[in-house]
Amino acid sequence: MDTAAGPGSARPQKPTLNSIARATGVSRQTVSNVLNDPARVAEPTLSQVREEIRRVGYRPSAAARQLRTRRSQLLGFRMRETPDGINGSIHDRLLHALTARAHQRGYSLLVFAAGDDHEEIVAYQELLDTNMLDGFLLTDTNHGDRRSDWLQEHRIPFVAFGRPWGRDDAATDRSHDWIDIDGGAGTEAAVDSLVEGGARRIGFLGWPVGSGAGDDRFEGYRRACAGRGLPADLVERREDGFESGADATAHLLERDVDALVCVSDSLALGALAQLRGRGRRDLMDRLIGFDDTPVARAVGLSSVDQPIEESAHRMVDLLVHRIEHPTAEPPTTPRELLTPTVRRRRSSATA
Repeated sequence: MDTAAGPGSARPQKPTLNSIARATGVSRQTVSNVLNDPARVAEPTLSQVREEIRRVGYRPSAAARQLRTRRSQLLGFRMRETPDGINGSIHDRLLHALTARAHQRGYSLLVFAAGDDHEEIVAYQELLDTNMLDGFLLTDTNHGDRRSDWLQEHRIPFVAFGRPWGRDDAATDRSHDWIDIDGGAGTEAAVDSLVEGGARRIGFLGWPVGSGAGDDRFEGYRRACAGRGLPADLVERREDGFESGADATAHLLERDVDALVCVSDSLALGALAQLRGRGRRDLMDRLIGFDDTPVARAVGLSSVDQPIEESAHRMVDLLVHRIEHPTAEPPTTPRELLTPTVRRRRSSATA
């Protein structure tokens, strides 16, 4: 039987908060909370209402919401240029996860470029003047970072991916919101994993002193070696990159290392090439990078896997809370360290 609607047929009614509330047996306010402040709704009600929203294809009116809340539903995010395509995958993962989570919360990301932190601050002002952004998501925090000062001084909501490194000289309070990954715990676990496999002279390929994340990862290596009674001075520091990793590894091999921990997969892949070129297959499976990039997985390189998606979700949820409930305490901690995981593999170069 043909059930197609004729010219005089009534159009199906658009789903509304009220119709979803009736279908799920909850109040209209509960449906609104599921959409705008899910932390206030307990299970199984939260999942039940979300399933009904998905089933009927409900989409909140962005224009109506902006008029009602006087917000643009836009979050600013600076996309950085990466020196190579290896570590750039981490930024891609973060951007994708932030975008997806923002969409779930009814927001969109406005992505912009800036050459350095000063240009980023200039971009903040321009974007706020022209687009009425509701807040910003910061990445790559560093020593002497002034972006958080500027945003705090102008009372702009923001959340940083990274701790406020070395801010004793900051003009404003350091206690802004941030989510970070415990890099020191990652390298500590990497050293422990190598020691369990018999390593006793573990070298470390790091970034130059002054990098917040790099220094944090070095401290994890140092703590692990000290706790195991191992030398913690088998260290080479270089700018990030494949060639740097290969060169640093050549120097460490002269110091009779029997394993390597690297601050990034870029350095680790350079190290892997150096080991292969020298025929040091005994060390290829005693090499651990950091970031667990697709390239590392493809060649079987062991690496420290960061919980990027979880970090992104927590960042967006915290920022949305600050925007929509500026005077209320957030449901989760505003300063949180997440723990990475060591992924051990057998290098394909040794197969």
